[in-house]
Amino acid sequence: MNSRSKKFLSYYEPYLGLLIADLVSAFVVSVITLILPLCAGYITRNVLEENSPDALNQIYLMGAVMVGLVIVHTLCNTFVDYQGHMMGTLMESDMRDELFDHYQKLPFSFYDEQKIGQLMTRLTNDLFSLSELYHHGPEDIAIALFKFVGVFIILININVQLTLIIFFFLPIMALYAYHFNRKMRVALRRSYDRIGDVNAQVEDSLSGIRVVMSFTNEDVEKEKFAYENSRFVDSRRDGYKAEAYFYEGMMAFTHLLTIAVIIFGGTAIVNASLDLADLVTYLLCVGILVEPIQRTLNFARLYQEGFAGFSRFMEILEVQPDIQDSPDAIDLTWVQGNIEFVGVSFKYKDDREYVLKNTSLSIHAGEYVALVGSSGVGKTTLCSLIPRFYDVNAGEILLDGHNIRNVSLRSLRGNIGIVHQDVYLFAGTVTDNIRYGKPDASREDIVEAAIKANAHDFIVALPDGYDTDIGQRGVKLSGGQKQRLSIARVFLKDPPIIIFDEATSALDNESERAVQESLEMLTNNRTTIVIAHRLSTIRNAQRIVVLSDGGIGEQGTHDELLMVDGNYANLYNMQLTL
Repeated sequence: MNSRSKKFLSYYEPYLGLLIADLVSAFVVSVITLILPLCAGYITRNVLEENSPDALNQIYLMGAVMVGLVIVHTLCNTFVDYQGHMMGTLMESDMRDELFDHYQKLPFSFYDEQKIGQLMTRLTNDLFSLSELYHHGPEDIAIALFKFVGVFIILININVQLTLIIFFFLPIMALYAYHFNRKMRVALRRSYDRIGDVNAQVEDSLSGIRVVMSFTNEDVEKEKFAYENSRFVDSRRDGYKAEAYFYEGMMAFTHLLTIAVIIFGGTAIVNASLDLADLVTYLLCVGILVEPIQRTLNFARLYQEGFAGFSRFMEILEVQPDIQDSPDAIDLTWVQGNIEFVGVSFKYKDDREYVLKNTSLSIHAGEYVALVGSSGVGKTTLCSLIPRFYDVNAGEILLDGHNIRNVSLRSLRGNIGIVHQDVYLFAGTVTDNIRYGKPDASREDIVEAAIKANAHDFIVALPDGYDTDIGQRGVKLSGGQKQRLSIARVFLKDPPIIIFDEATSALDNESERAVQESLEMLTNNRTTIVIAHRLSTIRNAQRIVVLSDGGIGEQGTHDELLMVDGNYANLYNMQLTL
């Protein structure tokens, strides 16, 4: 048994008791299904044909027994249908939890290469059919096998020759089923991939709907969606074609079985090798034989759909995070904020150029350092390496003398606050978004953080104050308001190290002043790294580090760098003339 099969079966473990109860109930249902034709045969042979004087009482008695069996059959079937489906749903939920948890562990490099819509599909659509497979899979196999063997024993005891004729069809049916099953599997896998592309296109278009409308590119988006949608339709067409041939062909075989029984059974009656009562029982049992065949077909369909989803589920689960805690990782209990880059080199992919090469830089605890330079020289990359969003290719980064590779990710990132240029706010209220910096924070703490971030005044002016729903990604707020909420979030977190990634570059002058005041308050007594676009905002930095394609070119205060009259002076004078 390979690792994926073991993983597939492992999800039954928490629900083993429920699975056994489900299979026992299914077994009882199968036994009763086999007994009912024998009861009918008993009435036909022992009561009606023998003309017993007590026939009426026997019929009533046997009818009562059959009604009792039907009641038990119904109760067991109800249990199988309800509890069995709930078992499958709970297992699906466990898998969804596991996959979402795994998503949280994967590094930035993984998400750099993925479409969010595809990842959502693997979390939702791909797992829907697994619920049915987990429930019906064992049940269908167990019932089909038991009924098949039971019916075979009954039939062969009635008439050997007729039974052998019927079972002659089965190898042909098996070959036919195998051929079209394979076609269904390929088509289903393709359809899963393509519905993921559809979801990715929808997610992309709707996330950028304001850009779409501002450029009046609705038709462009419709064309892109129509293309992905038509590809999905093509994949479903192939799947439904194979499915139609599969199911209709198999149903044709089952009808042929019934016809064969009628023809050869009628011939046997004429030849006196079979009586009418046996033929009635035989026909009823052949009707039962069709059900295991149908269950097998159903299992084949569920297997194709479920296992295609399971394969895609495992593809993600088998992606091992390349950034994770070392076995002997330590937790940082008290961080001063000394950061040192020692001969650091980094590139995003093996086949790409180095963004940073043999870079060394020391930042002292409590120091306010600004990073400047043209686009693409590695400012954001340098800051992304500190919380280990990416790992260095060479060299090391030290935090208070500890190599960050030897520090637990949770304690490392817990001591760093980041304010991004592209603020991400979650759907929900103002309170929900500020509290994200410290999930157990009190209302008083949240208000205090908002006051420090110069956000309190605009928050209380909102329709519901701190309980105002800000919409998806904070669409109901201005850029400056969103930025101040993100700063309040960091105030609430209260980390010893702060990173600002061009936090004011997209704001108007008034919003910039408010945000700048918040940032200056936040930087007090903290190690602060600012990626600056507007150089006027970092004139008070204790040190400005100028990055270029060759690495660190210049360092110093604003005044010192102007006196050097190098790259920084050129950038600053250029902005003054704009």
